[in-house]
Amino acid sequence: MKRKEEGLKNKQNMTLDEFVQKEEKIDRLNDKLNRPIIAVAYLFGFLIIGLIAYIMHFMIVEKDQVIANAANSRLDSFAADVIRGDIVTKDGKTIATNNGDKRYYPYDDMFAHAVGFSKYTKAGIELVGNYYLLESHASAPERLFHTLREESNRGDTIVSTLNFDLQKKAYDALGNANGAVVVMEPDTGKILAMVSKPDFNPNDIDAVWKEANSEDSTSSVLLNRATQGLYPPGSTFKVLTALSYMRQYPRKYKKYQYECNSEEQIFNNVAVHCYGKKMHGEEDLSKALANSCNQAFADIGTKLDVDKWKDTLESMLYNKNLPYNGASATSRFYLDGKSDKGFVPQTAFGQGDTLVTPLHNAMIISTIANGGLMMKPYMIDSIENYKGKRIRKFSPSSYDTLMSADEVETLTEYMRKVVTEGTAADYFAGASYQAAGKTGTAEYAGGDHDFSWFIGFADIERPEIAVSIVVEESDVNGVKATAIARALMDEYYRDKD
Repeated sequence: MKRKEEGLKNKQNMTLDEFVQKEEKIDRLNDKLNRPIIAVAYLFGFLIIGLIAYIMHFMIVEKDQVIANAANSRLDSFAADVIRGDIVTKDGKTIATNNGDKRYYPYDDMFAHAVGFSKYTKAGIELVGNYYLLESHASAPERLFHTLREESNRGDTIVSTLNFDLQKKAYDALGNANGAVVVMEPDTGKILAMVSKPDFNPNDIDAVWKEANSEDSTSSVLLNRATQGLYPPGSTFKVLTALSYMRQYPRKYKKYQYECNSEEQIFNNVAVHCYGKKMHGEEDLSKALANSCNQAFADIGTKLDVDKWKDTLESMLYNKNLPYNGASATSRFYLDGKSDKGFVPQTAFGQGDTLVTPLHNAMIISTIANGGLMMKPYMIDSIENYKGKRIRKFSPSSYDTLMSADEVETLTEYMRKVVTEGTAADYFAGASYQAAGKTGTAEYAGGDHDFSWFIGFADIERPEIAVSIVVEESDVNGVKATAIARALMDEYYRDKD
């Protein structure tokens, strides 16, 4: 009792400063004790916010892709109650519909890889748009009526981005040659045409599937070469080699000079000759690109920091998945700073082990046409119910700005020279529009055969169309990618006149 009285007396005798100091000490102690509790509370708060964000992202962005997966058995229940919807071109031609209980493709092979098929597995728009084709936005009374009668409702219609005339022109121009054609709108990413050959008739999918999956089959008709075919890029790659050189030598690239005055030159113990063993004389960077001079670009390759070169290519989505929701392969660039220098010269002008898909090349050239902004490619424009009422509209989506305005301006100027005075000049003589582009010839099979390439866009003042074309065994079939490009651009601007 006496000790308690003394404590109370001490407290009464405590000065204001002492009291404040004591309270502050208690507060600091409490803060120290509460800190782990607060940290755990924040951690749980962040986890909950992250979970909510992921669920929202899944519901808004990924839901349809997951539901549309061909392996998703949930869609079987949709198919039991809904008649699969039609697929039409942007200009109103029906390219997939139903004939009784069988899927029917009115134009046979022409849209084979773009539209795909829906039996055994799914491909093309039939896969990407599977969910929408099995949804029905028929009127509520109509759906109720069919439900009561135990009848199926009509599925929704996919309006694709495909242009019928351009698709037909691409299909006809490729003819009997194997290869691929991709036509895009640079400022939207809309795919206007997509052709891959060899092709197949999806109306005969039973026979096609059996043949392609037989034990000793070598058939590759089901492969969409436009998105999954990996090709050496040939001289189209010189555009990116030039870009990397511009970035590594921003003050010197305009002063670049090379004398191409012999049939063959040695770089890093590698012999290099230009196509047809031509000798181009004195060239700056723009003339080297216009003439597609292998020797000049081999020389440029020896001047590049390979790791920085690789960085430029990976910024342009080499070694990365493309922002495309259909099936696509990954373009490959294998060199780095540790690689054998002997691989550099041929790689610089598009030979070696570098591989690219036609779709990727279309995206690269579209990025230049679109001022450096890469758009995500897509093939579904909108969804309508079977009576034509719009249900949903898909808007263009950008990926990222990958080039500066100065880089775009310079590359466009160089590629314009390809068309006016370089390797594509004869093909584009007399065109009513101004095109820019790059030709390419990629040797394979030990140099016995070649792929013919062209990437380009038009019009340079207001780019509206970009193309990426590859023709296999062009030396045998005589079909040139640049000739196909001219035919496609003529067709596009014919409709504009």
